[in-house]
Amino acid sequence: MSATLLGLDIGSSSVKGVLIDATTGKAISHASSPATEMAIAAERPGWAEQHPDLWWEHACRVIGAIRAATPGPLNDLKAIGIAYQMHGLVLVDKQGKPLRPAIIWCDSRAVPYGDKAFNRLGPEECLKRYGNSPGNFTAAKLAWVLENEPHVLKEAAAFMLPGDYIALNLTGEFGTTRSGLSEGVLWDFSRNAPAVAVLEALELSPNLVPNVTENVAPFAPLRADVARELGLPANIPVTYRAGDQPNNALALNVLQPGEIAANAGTSGVVYGVTDKLGVDARSRVNNFLHVNSKSGAERVGVLMCVNGTGSFYRWVRGTFARDLSYAELNSMAAKSAIGSDGLVAMPYGNGAERTLGNLNLGASFDSIDLNRHGINEILRATQEGIVFSLCYGVEIMRTMGLAPARVRAGNANMFQSPLFRETFATTLGAPVELYTTDGAEGAARGAGIGAGLFSYSNAFVGLKSELTIEPNQQAQSATQAAYERWKSVLERKLLAIR
Repeated sequence: MSATLLGLDIGSSSVKGVLIDATTGKAISHASSPATEMAIAAERPGWAEQHPDLWWEHACRVIGAIRAATPGPLNDLKAIGIAYQMHGLVLVDKQGKPLRPAIIWCDSRAVPYGDKAFNRLGPEECLKRYGNSPGNFTAAKLAWVLENEPHVLKEAAAFMLPGDYIALNLTGEFGTTRSGLSEGVLWDFSRNAPAVAVLEALELSPNLVPNVTENVAPFAPLRADVARELGLPANIPVTYRAGDQPNNALALNVLQPGEIAANAGTSGVVYGVTDKLGVDARSRVNNFLHVNSKSGAERVGVLMCVNGTGSFYRWVRGTFARDLSYAELNSMAAKSAIGSDGLVAMPYGNGAERTLGNLNLGASFDSIDLNRHGINEILRATQEGIVFSLCYGVEIMRTMGLAPARVRAGNANMFQSPLFRETFATTLGAPVELYTTDGAEGAARGAGIGAGLFSYSNAFVGLKSELTIEPNQQAQSATQAAYERWKSVLERKLLAIR
């Protein structure tokens, strides 16, 4: 092996890692930790926290497992890339130690603070300059800490995103990225600089912003003591950091305007790339700098997210069929007809939903008939509800000029269900291409680009589509009718809580 690359994916469920051969693009070894999902602390309704050191602990375990599974020492390792759960808030002191648990992506407590800043900045100006309402993103979470835990903010040397904290532990260097700041609604697209006005509107100090670098470029080398502890070569650089959804797009070679990626893990995302900033007036779909954005060739990632997709399916399994495998559940779901015999599932229940205007609707089943509906209908309605919630978000994306002609997705999570992927392609009216890749592999490929081992044009050796799902023309009418019925139930529920 002439060169290898290490990719880490810091999720809220687990930390994944991979070592790939830079020449072939093939994985040499994979690892994941923990074996079960990491816990999320929810001290109050709408809260979601994890301690950053938990991510670091499992990242170290993953690296150790990869080292143990790889023949010989990792002398050919050239660079490290980090993907991470987006929108989290990590506050550290001058020594880089966390001052409190991280407030993670699905935490809803900061919505009122984001709304207040949105109105103070002026909605039209805010969307035009920053791409989004502050909502419950990182900037708004900072404002919550300022009001509720001011002693914490007084001790803070910097705020960071989850991936920045892992990079800090690896290198000892404080820093974030342009794209990372845009995730927190802290990047001014009009000035190509940190959004100082957003911080001022939230009464926060710009001094909390760490050093800002590019996503894909050498950041800093491993600390010598960390390299020894992890059994890695000295001076290996961290050359890539990206939020999980931009990174998922990179893993699928979705980099150019008009290209679309999808993911249906814990949350569900459809992510498109454009070359200019376009906004939804209600900020239900968000804009961030894509990983390959640079001055003179800006790339904007348009992200539509539903918080509870795979997490909803896991809840249904744990509640109704915990002893069955997902493959068995998928087979049972397929025994029910399109539309689940009138049963409708709402997959909301994991915090405030951007596509619903930051409302927390909750998950539910509607129109249950005790004489007609059983486990098969529950399972199919769950899968259909997840698909329909994603397509509901895509309708918003279409108004912003992004019309999916073809979608790329990893052959993982919900996309491993034949029913789910066919329903998705049919409802969307576009083919879906599945690839064998994941976030850790995307981070490893990004590390190779950042280290200069290859360019964007030749970074995807070994990445091939293994399956294409075309829309089912025979099922289109029934599927569309089920989707329209689902939307009517959604609108009724939204009207009741507005």
